[in-house]
Amino acid sequence: MTEKLSLQLALVLPGVPDERDACIQRLTDVLQAQGLEKVHVTQQDGKPLLCLHYDPTTIRPTQVRDMAQAAGAQLSARYQHELMRIDGMDCATCATVIEHALQRLEGVEEAAVSYAAERMRLEYDTQRVSRQAIVQRLQALGYSVREPEHEETWFEQYRELIVSAAAGALLLAGWLVGTRQGVSTPLVSAGLMGASMVIGGYYAMRDAWQSIRERVLDIDVLMIVAAMGAAALGQWAEGALLLVLFSLGHALEHLAMDRARHAMEALANLAPKTALALRDGAELELPVESLQRGDQVLVKPGQRIAADGKVLEGVSAVNQAAITGESMPVDKAVDSLVFAGTVNGEGLLRVEVTKLARDSSLARMVHLVAEAQTEKSPTQRFVSRFEKVFVPLVLLGVAALIVIPPLLGMPFAESFYRAMAVLVAASPCALAIATPSAVLAGVARAARGGVLIKGGMHLENLRSLSVMAFDKTGTITTGKPSVTDVIALDGSEADLLTMAASIESRSGHPLAQAVVQAARARQLAWPEATDVQSVTGKGMHAVVSSRPVSIGNLRLFEAEGVPDTVRTQVLGLEALGKTTMLVRREGTFVGLLALADTPRLGMRDVFAQLASLGIRQTVMLTGDNEPVAKAVAASVGITDVRAGLLPEDKLKVIDELMRDHQQVAMVGDGVNDAPAMARATIGIAMGGAGTDVALETADVALMGDDLSRLPFAIALSRASRSIIQQNLWAAFGVVALLIPATLLGLASMGVAVLIHEGATVLVVLNALRLLRFREPKAGRAGQTGAQ
Repeated sequence: MTEKLSLQLALVLPGVPDERDACIQRLTDVLQAQGLEKVHVTQQDGKPLLCLHYDPTTIRPTQVRDMAQAAGAQLSARYQHELMRIDGMDCATCATVIEHALQRLEGVEEAAVSYAAERMRLEYDTQRVSRQAIVQRLQALGYSVREPEHEETWFEQYRELIVSAAAGALLLAGWLVGTRQGVSTPLVSAGLMGASMVIGGYYAMRDAWQSIRERVLDIDVLMIVAAMGAAALGQWAEGALLLVLFSLGHALEHLAMDRARHAMEALANLAPKTALALRDGAELELPVESLQRGDQVLVKPGQRIAADGKVLEGVSAVNQAAITGESMPVDKAVDSLVFAGTVNGEGLLRVEVTKLARDSSLARMVHLVAEAQTEKSPTQRFVSRFEKVFVPLVLLGVAALIVIPPLLGMPFAESFYRAMAVLVAASPCALAIATPSAVLAGVARAARGGVLIKGGMHLENLRSLSVMAFDKTGTITTGKPSVTDVIALDGSEADLLTMAASIESRSGHPLAQAVVQAARARQLAWPEATDVQSVTGKGMHAVVSSRPVSIGNLRLFEAEGVPDTVRTQVLGLEALGKTTMLVRREGTFVGLLALADTPRLGMRDVFAQLASLGIRQTVMLTGDNEPVAKAVAASVGITDVRAGLLPEDKLKVIDELMRDHQQVAMVGDGVNDAPAMARATIGIAMGGAGTDVALETADVALMGDDLSRLPFAIALSRASRSIIQQNLWAAFGVVALLIPATLLGLASMGVAVLIHEGATVLVVLNALRLLRFREPKAGRAGQTGAQ
């Protein structure tokens, strides 16, 4: 006999980023070795659970729980996961050098580095290697780890530019000295230019040496070899100019990339550093890190909210654009959720803290985006594979160019110089940065627009979608009932709604609250109902303005009988999937109300924009009955409806769509749709700002609780792809132009490096256009792009 026990994975392995982590398999192996029959991960309500199968005759449930928690604690303590900020990288191949070096370090399980984001995702075994040893290895390579509390100084920000300027000044001085007559002039001129080469080539030499040590041939190696070759021929000016322009190009590239990095860091800085907390009746200004769950904070008009929480007192409109991308302020009242970093309007709010500062939606969003920027896109992986073949071929070609032409009669000096010029021309620097820069800018722009895209792969995949499947309840619809029909049989609609609200205001049922909300929307006032009696599952009786009134479904009135005309109206509304309420006053039916889960505002416009963006097929997946599903689908413009589905049925539909179309997205709330979202090419969850589940389970999270950001995300993805293609064509084009030009002697080494470095800066600046990407408008989404 076997029994099962399920535990939340986050409680067993709190430090593990997701269920694909290697620690899951380690935990499985440990627990099965200790006697459990089977250990695996399942999903429930979008949250990963550790499912433990055991024999109850040999072990008790409490022992199983203790075993799992103990094993999880040991693994969490042993295997550390960190996201580090790396300083000192000045080219894309620096990331490759760091990855190679750390992956060869015993105890490092994973090291993924993004030059564009200056981030490293690291997993290591603390029993075999310490964090200090990893940091020291990085320092030995010439890089450093920037701790969170470290503030970048002016010199650190501009040091590459300063070094380049100093090298340029020495080059200019050497040239000026060389124009003068004198016995020692050539020696002084060569000395100044040699000093220029040393200073201008400092970072390149450092990186080239580390690359050679790690058996990696990269752009720095090519440039140093070319500069040394020029010097060997006595062309000191050429060698110095090459390294000055190379260092200047990297400095400008680094400053341009900082713009994209700062766009993401600006989001992190939205949250205030302090909060006005209420402690023992006094108002104290405290650091947000010291706030605990349950603390109360005051948010004055115009201030940024310091922590995620729930409104206890006050009414205001809050600008949530930084988190959800909503263009209009959102009204907040008692029990409304608010988020750190959003801006309070004109009202004073008293807020109860519900999340620690490190767990706020803003903090988690920034962390997940930083992690996403370490993920390589398919295009980036292709370019990396291409470089591994291209660079050795260039070196072989250069070697042949040095050896073969002199055998055919060309002077060795000329052959060698051309070989060095070809070496510069073929350096794939622009190619290496073309994709990462666009991915960095694209992910940062998406985050500013209220969309969390977890990596370059998903950013690229969004643009290739032609089919999207949508959950109905809570995704296309509000997920809450609202009054759709007010039918007065005796009197006015206002009188009918007033009577109904008078009674329903005494109930907390969702249907009752929908009636009250409808009355408030019409600005109706109602008298207080007395002698209220609730009939479970049927309705309520009460006295309103000294007259007996009853409200409820057909079953409440079956004993007394319902007129055929009224019954026919009720059945007609219910056939459309609506819930009905009859209202009777003093024995006479005065009207009926119909309620339904209605589509969100603007859904038809959203689906029209998706169609204009090339989404050829939209599919609604729902467990609801077919008439209801088709009515909702027709109102928003969806033609393909799959109704009456269980969660496992949704998986089959996704499989079917993927067989026919390959690239399919599943859009849901990230809870009961999690299996289907995981199976689809891209899982898109809504409400990321309010639910941890949506942030954890989705490839893309719409931080606001509506679909209005979806056309923006797809349009941004397509703009990003266009930018990447432009960058790649530019990078390949420059190499294709310069190699024959230098080979035939039409371009000098200086011209080659000038064009080469100019192209590198150009592709970065082109990628930065994504930071100014404009959102699509209805009817012209297909023409929207980076401006």
